[in-house]
Amino acid sequence: MIMARDLFLYDTLKREKRIFKPVNPGYVGMYVCGPTVYGDPHLGHARPAITFDLLFRLFRHLGYKVRYVSNITDVGHLENDADTGEDKIVKKARLESLEPMEVVQTYTLRYHEAMKELNVLRPSIEPRASGHIIEQIELIKTILDAGYAYVSNGSVYFDVEKYNKTHRFGILSRRVLEDLMANTRKLEGQEEKRFPFDFALWKKASPQHIMRWPSPWSEGFPGWHLECSVMSSKYLGQVFDIHGGGMDLLFPHHECELAQNTITRGKDSVRYWMHNNLITINGQKMGKSLGNFITLQELFQGTHPLLTQSFHPMTVRFFILQAHYRGTLDFSNDALLAAGKGLKRLLQARRVLAKLSVSPEAAVSATLQEMEEKIYQALCDDMNTPIALGTLFELVTWIHTASDSARPVSQGDKELVERIYSRVVEGILGLREEGDNDRLPLIEGLIDMILEFRTQARATKNWNESDRIRDRLSSLGVHIKDSREGTGWEL
Repeated sequence: MIMARDLFLYDTLKREKRIFKPVNPGYVGMYVCGPTVYGDPHLGHARPAITFDLLFRLFRHLGYKVRYVSNITDVGHLENDADTGEDKIVKKARLESLEPMEVVQTYTLRYHEAMKELNVLRPSIEPRASGHIIEQIELIKTILDAGYAYVSNGSVYFDVEKYNKTHRFGILSRRVLEDLMANTRKLEGQEEKRFPFDFALWKKASPQHIMRWPSPWSEGFPGWHLECSVMSSKYLGQVFDIHGGGMDLLFPHHECELAQNTITRGKDSVRYWMHNNLITINGQKMGKSLGNFITLQELFQGTHPLLTQSFHPMTVRFFILQAHYRGTLDFSNDALLAAGKGLKRLLQARRVLAKLSVSPEAAVSATLQEMEEKIYQALCDDMNTPIALGTLFELVTWIHTASDSARPVSQGDKELVERIYSRVVEGILGLREEGDNDRLPLIEGLIDMILEFRTQARATKNWNESDRIRDRLSSLGVHIKDSREGTGWEL
């Protein structure tokens, strides 16, 4: 469905919201940094996945043809996110006595399973770094030929100091190289660099390093920052629309990537840089060292010590959507519980909507039209999901008011509200009923049948039986509401 409306997105590089103008009209090329697959997916993985899934869905809803590329990092990501330490995947393989690609396969599958539970759509292309070694070697040659890299003891490093003289290193993250230098101590294992902030394009493998490939400089492996430059340009072209990822990738990963791109593709190779903010837990940054690191399976099963119960994946998705993607989001049990109640209210209103009596009028009220427009304006204003959800709850109030009044609503009004649920709630926000959707009609039918028995009991003044049915349903989590117009229920 093509909708004639402007979309505004916040560009991290320009530090402003800008109207979206694609490189190729009607088409969107979007690259988002995916996970390094050496452990179970955690709460921090959920936010960028859901943020850019929302953008993917929104673009498609607006009528764009989207190529969404999100990578799997399976080589080259060292322990300290720089150029020292052990490869994260190799270390995991050593600790568990596995082949590195066994580790990659195991945790890639677990990541996919978690994303499916969160109703995150699979990207158009999901390339692996290890499948693009040849292309990475060729890009290194290009940077060397341009004079912005050097070979040292079989490794290849990007010359940040030279780059900073001709361009400016730190422009994306708003960091000044001289200030960084003043607060930097010399790290062990970096003696072969000319400059402390030079980053590896290729690392010579130590004798015990398992994952290694031949190159003109040594047997080794590519640097972490290189892979995204290679895979984004291969699948989206030298210039493409959007590069996204978490705020934690802004420096050094995306800063280094931007420098590589500038030398090989020009300064405007990415039109919009987008970053989601982080999730904190009880006000603290999430981290293994703090003991507040929660995997998604722990969250879904309620097995982490910080959790008071399990939380459904849809509750987690709704919780993340409640905050603007550029704002910090603090996780707590109370916040998740509140999100679950909000999601339940939003989705239950749709069942109330289905039971509204309808008049044959086709007219649509101005109030509902204004709500619909407000929702779209919010989503097209840098994905302002808090405003969009707030308006959806105004719609929920309208549904319940219509139900309580027992007056018929126009056919046009009912169709419009149903369209908002199908296109916005399900389609763009990706929210669906918790539990097995296929069984929901069966559950609803059984509850309605039980309530018919209760209605018969009330008609014959069999109050004991009526109360027994009500109390039994209540114990199962089905709350019923009697009114002059009949009996309603909600889960």
